Amino acid sequence: MEFRPVRFIQEDIQVHYIKQPLLEKKGGCPDEFSWRGEVYIVEEIISEWHDYKRRGRMERNMQPQHAEVAQNRGSWGVGQDYYRVRTGNGKYFDIYYDRAPKDAARRKGAWFLEREIAPVIV
Repeated sequence: MEFRPVRFIQEDIQVHYIKQPLLEKKGGCPDEFSWRGEVYIVEEIISEWHDYKRRGRMERNMQPQHAEVAQNRGSWGVGQDYYRVRTGNGKYFDIYYDRAPKDAARRKGAWFLEREIAPVIV
């Protein structure tokens, strides 16, 4: 299924799990998320992908053999986990978890609603 962007959002969201994940930094797709006072229930995960590439100064602070392993499974504070989801109200979104610490209150990273998308009807 192909998708087209509807609108770029890039805002923080609060996520909720029915069963809490075992690992905080690898929690998987949430069961629902809250954005601007509205709750969106995740009905279907369309796809997921992960980007653990180190960039900037983070790219230069690791030996090459360790960097290769970290690029596949991630390392502390580096990378994003992306999920393309369909919600209970029939909307489609790309959401992601950014593992980088944001501030003292969000040392374990944060969730973001990247954009709303729509299926391309052929």
